[in-house]
Amino acid sequence: MSNDTVIRAAEAGWSSIQKILFVPRTDAEYERLVQILNQLADHVGQDEKHPLIPLLEIIDILIELYEDEHVPEITDL
Repeated sequence: MSNDTVIRAAEAGWSSIQKILFVPRTDAEYERLVQILNQLADHVGQDEKHPLIPLLEIIDILIELYEDEHVPEITDL
């Protein structure tokens, strides 16, 4: 399958995918993405070969990047 074919397929399905896969830019979007991650983790369960594992990993990375930039670290007193 050519890259052009894959890109066209992604474009056709993007309206559905963008509802759960996005870069969080606000605290509300961050919270929504955390909820999506939790629901996805519940859906996938312990199945390490589940086809949605890559999506779970990507959302986890997006959350971590947001936290690195916007959530202060807790330091020991």
